[in-house]
Amino acid sequence: MAVAVTTDKTFDADTSKGLVVTDFWATWCGPCRMQSPVVESLSDDLAGKVTFNKLDVDQNPETARRFQVMSIPTLLVQKDGQVVDTIVGYHSKEQLMQFLKPYMG
Repeated sequence: MAVAVTTDKTFDADTSKGLVVTDFWATWCGPCRMQSPVVESLSDDLAGKVTFNKLDVDQNPETARRFQVMSIPTLLVQKDGQVVDTIVGYHSKEQLMQFLKPYMG
């Protein structure tokens, strides 16, 4: 399952149901480019359990501001629209799997 692109306009609708991880990133961000394939791989592995989105902070500053994203990459974890956790910086697939495990019930 591919990582969906979300925007300021679609963010609330895109994150309202189930367990959703949004990757806040930018094209100029080196660690973001390293994180992206990890997120894409997790999206495949966790299809049906977790929805993954990407939000470009340069094109969608309102949502980044609303969630006080100061550093990227930031992964915002939401369950049924409510923020349950965030993780900042590059993390390996194994680290992210452990991080998400408690939220997958």
